[in-house]
Amino acid sequence: MASSLGYKNEGVRVITMTGRLLILIGVVLVAIGLLLTYLPGAVSWFGRLPGDIRLEGEKVRFYFPLTSLFILSIAISVVIHLIRRFW
Repeated sequence: MASSLGYKNEGVRVITMTGRLLILIGVVLVAIGLLLTYLPGAVSWFGRLPGDIRLEGEKVRFYFPLTSLFILSIAISVVIHLIRRFW
């Protein structure tokens, strides 16, 4: 039985979808790289939000961007939801 993409073999369909996913991940990484290279001030807030943990001693530094990672997690979840909905 042929799938909706016209492939007779399920393995070919899986490989094709994996290829598309890798292309999408590559495009996202290039976009992030361009953002960080040409607009570094656009992400200067990351790690400096209220709720981010920063402890500094004389010889030891501990840094955990808790709030920033929470916001990043929400943003990634929304993007993944939109991709799954429209793809």
